[in-house]
Amino acid sequence: MKLRKLASVLTICVLLVLASPSVWAQDGAALYKSNCAGCHKADGSGNQAIKAPAVKGKADAVAKTVNENAKHAPLKKKLSDEQVKAITEYVRNLK
Repeated sequence: MKLRKLASVLTICVLLVLASPSVWAQDGAALYKSNCAGCHKADGSGNQAIKAPAVKGKADAVAKTVNENAKHAPLKKKLSDEQVKAITEYVRNLK
């Protein structure tokens, strides 16, 4: 009987974890901080000294830039499409 209860509890826990979209979602903030903020600043305002443009307010251009800009080729190799989308969503919400 105890084994059956344990199996039921574990099944419910697994189903809850799998049903939660946040478990599978990429953390856009962490990805931005580790891959983009060094050049584009934490607030997305850009850095004119190194010719890194502001990304705040330009979320629609982020994915295109990462995918097509030669300077971002190493980043494109490093990040999955899902990770680029997560960064784009994070940038979209920068205030």
